[in-house]
Amino acid sequence: MLPIQKNFTKSFFVILSLPATAMGFALSVQIAALSWILNTKFGFDLHEIGIVWAAGPLAGIIGQVIIGLISDKVWFWGGRRRPFILIGGMIAALMLLALPNIDIIGKALGVEEFLGVAIAVALSLDLAINISFNPTRSLIADVTTEGSTRTKGYTWMQTISGFFGVVAYLIGAFVSNYMLIYMGAALVFVFSIVPTLFITEPKQLNASEGSPDESKPGNTNMPEFLKICVAHAFTWLGVQTMFVYTFAYIKETIMGFSTSETLAEAQNNEIGFITGISFAVLNTVGFLLPALVLEPITKKIGRVKTHMLCIAIMSIGYVLIILFGQSSNMLFILMAVVGIGWAAVVSLPFAIMSETVDQSRMGLYMGLFNLSVVIPQLVASSLGGFIDGQANKNSIFIISAIALGVSAVLWLFVKDTHSKSSTLSTSGGH
Repeated sequence: MLPIQKNFTKSFFVILSLPATAMGFALSVQIAALSWILNTKFGFDLHEIGIVWAAGPLAGIIGQVIIGLISDKVWFWGGRRRPFILIGGMIAALMLLALPNIDIIGKALGVEEFLGVAIAVALSLDLAINISFNPTRSLIADVTTEGSTRTKGYTWMQTISGFFGVVAYLIGAFVSNYMLIYMGAALVFVFSIVPTLFITEPKQLNASEGSPDESKPGNTNMPEFLKICVAHAFTWLGVQTMFVYTFAYIKETIMGFSTSETLAEAQNNEIGFITGISFAVLNTVGFLLPALVLEPITKKIGRVKTHMLCIAIMSIGYVLIILFGQSSNMLFILMAVVGIGWAAVVSLPFAIMSETVDQSRMGLYMGLFNLSVVIPQLVASSLGGFIDGQANKNSIFIISAIALGVSAVLWLFVKDTHSKSSTLSTSGGH
């Protein structure tokens, strides 16, 4: 074990964050470019785009739980999480390279209908992200201790991953989505491979100490775990609906074109620019707030209450987009409001959840918890036909606002097990 890991130095937390950053960057590329490229280059309508987006969550429902369970038990290539990070990272990089070349791949395979090829590429990309994302997050729990070092690990993860997410959207907006895809493939490959050389995993995972309810079998507070999963699921239904279909809102409501209408390259690039800036604003707020704003608030009122308030603000932000977001500038401003909720979504739930479960089975429970992400993703993907049939694309943000409102209410029923002692600690990091 290197001294930087023994002493929990800043450089160790940076290195520890890079595998999750790689998968977060791959996800950012997918969000920024997948719907856009399927519509503008290959002419897919919203229903077909929804089918493509559904492929990944379908695989993730099974894949995340299985990979999480297996990664708790196996040991090869010098780790239990490392093999899946390496394999997933390489596949994700290759599938990113395949995204803009779906037509070429289809022709090489003698396939005239590209929908099947698009589904296969999206399925492989999302499955690769699912394979790696779970172990990258479990790895942080494995090599840190409960309390400040663990929450610091997740905070560093979000800060660094969020920064690169913003970079991804800015590249897509100011350069091109094609450049974003190719740069993303290189970054995902490097950030998945290199950091694993500097991190030593423990061969023995210890069970939780001081679990909120030690009478529960396996030291897991299952009722609280399930409440967190349900509340988080409604969050992701609203978030994923925004990610998949915002480009359609921009194209029809802001740009004034039909989703099925074929546009000139300059017009397609403008849609990509507005989409990129919108999500860049969202992610800028998302990576700045956890350390600078949310951490002091959690010390005073606890993580669960802080998270609930942020989710409620996100719901209000969606309502404001419906009322006032008919121009690109107003959309940018209101995405900053939505970003308050996003900052909480990407930093608080994993820390809250990790202290309700048996630490020696973190991979399994992380996989089960991620079902509260992939199942809502699947539901959101099925909404393409409904949204496409609506004359007004405000329906995208109506669905998102309702889902986030329900989530905020459900978070009221979650117990904050460590309101004071376990916060978003960033001491020494900022």
